[in-house]
Amino acid sequence: MDYKQSGVDIAAGNEVVRRIRSLARATFTAGVLSDIGSFGGLFRLGSAAAPDPILVASADGVGTKLRIAFMSGVHRTIGADLVNHCVNDILVQGAEPLFFLDYLATGRLEPDVALQVVEGLAAACRENGCALLGGETAEMPGFYADGEYDLAGFIVGAVPRERLIDGRDIRPGDALVGLPSDGLHTNGYSLARRIAFEVAGLKADSRVDELHATIGEALLVPHRSYLSIVRPVLDARLIKGMAHITGGGITENLPRILPEGTEAVIDRTAWQVPAIFVWLQRTGAVPDDDMLRTFNMGMGLILACAAPVVDDLLQRLRSAGEPHASVIGEVRAGSGRVVYTR
Repeated sequence: MDYKQSGVDIAAGNEVVRRIRSLARATFTAGVLSDIGSFGGLFRLGSAAAPDPILVASADGVGTKLRIAFMSGVHRTIGADLVNHCVNDILVQGAEPLFFLDYLATGRLEPDVALQVVEGLAAACRENGCALLGGETAEMPGFYADGEYDLAGFIVGAVPRERLIDGRDIRPGDALVGLPSDGLHTNGYSLARRIAFEVAGLKADSRVDELHATIGEALLVPHRSYLSIVRPVLDARLIKGMAHITGGGITENLPRILPEGTEAVIDRTAWQVPAIFVWLQRTGAVPDDDMLRTFNMGMGLILACAAPVVDDLLQRLRSAGEPHASVIGEVRAGSGRVVYTR
């Protein structure tokens, strides 16, 4: 018996590496000092523009959204989901991405599927100005079901020390500005899948007229990156804190940036909840509280700023390409929770 007979195809793995090398190289920035295939990726840190950088790192996955990809056979958007999620996680502290690493694990390597995933990773890295510095593709027979894989991402970014955003200056009376999401992003899929495929009995290619798409298309809309919108605003020093609305919704994520003795008041009438959330709540008879602590409900990023500068901030965000930025609440003295009004 040889390794291939035990379930690991080294030749297929080498072919994947060969095919993705050009994709990764196309993302390389001036800081990259190594090529794909070395044991560790090399990146030069520091520049005249940022002589005292603080590194900001994060790791994440895309959760059970992967199962929608398995059901639909669409794998390119999953890579973009992963990169954009990680970019947003470090953006909330003012950091811009330097490089990204991925980990793809599967029971039996399918080169075409792996290539689709990496194409999505590479495209998102290029859009975010981030180098796809390296990664790992692991073939583990008997560990994953046929046709399935897992995907994780690791990102490192940097922010000049004087531009670090950590929420410590947030005060009662500050305004909360919301930037809209593009759907579920990468959270709440365990509940969404149960509603769509068990309660409603749909297939991935079942069309939902209310959503103007198949349910698979609606659920695979990529996680949005907010870097291009927020980057032009950072130098103005108007933002005191940012919350990326991921798992736990606004209810669990916004308190993560609130100083002790404050709480957030969110006006639920300040924006129109997208149709996908309305459909999920009605179809699954989901209580409001569960919706608000499971999904982003149409708000993917929330910024805190002083009330006197909120108009300036909104104008800058709109000039950067986000016409739907709006005030959705305020900070007040309190116990660290989120209070909803309507």
